[in-house]
Amino acid sequence: MKQSWKPGTLIYPLPAVLVSVGSTPEEYNMLTVAWTGTVNSEPPMCYISVRRERHSYDIIKRTGEFVINLTTEQMARATDWCGVRSGRDYDKWRECGLTPMAAEHVSAPVIAEAPISIECRVRQIVELGSHDMFIADVVGVMADEKYIDPQTGRFSLEAARPIVYLHGEYYKLGKAIGHFGWSVRKKKSGGR
Repeated sequence: MKQSWKPGTLIYPLPAVLVSVGSTPEEYNMLTVAWTGTVNSEPPMCYISVRRERHSYDIIKRTGEFVINLTTEQMARATDWCGVRSGRDYDKWRECGLTPMAAEHVSAPVIAEAPISIECRVRQIVELGSHDMFIADVVGVMADEKYIDPQTGRFSLEAARPIVYLHGEYYKLGKAIGHFGWSVRKKKSGGR
């Protein structure tokens, strides 16, 4: 039996990301975002949803650029801290011990400690209510070489130990149970 609840956003887990913004080192900032995801494959596009009162909102709106940085267990404290403190009051980079690094395609910095940094250029802003959605073109991706297998060239995000947000809590990801299409893949004949 199921209970009927009031409408709410219970689509979890979500990636817990740090979004870096700013066009100059003096205004560089980070904010924690869980309302993020992919919206299109070709061309590659993603989104973040941000409250208008957040310090980074005006920076993103003015510059039209941001970087989505995936986070790890090692970055969990910084991810949480940047979600509850404002860049108006703190230098989040210094407080969290993270390093801004030049991106290749946008003026916003990437976080050097992030395993993957997705450089984004805003295509459209959709006013939604509590949040505005920044729909963006992915213009570049920077991957930390320490997670790339030198033999295969495969990126191992699982080795980075990413974290996710689940209804007010942070979780580390568990063991893989299969790959895309594994449940319907044809079995190889054993040649009996």
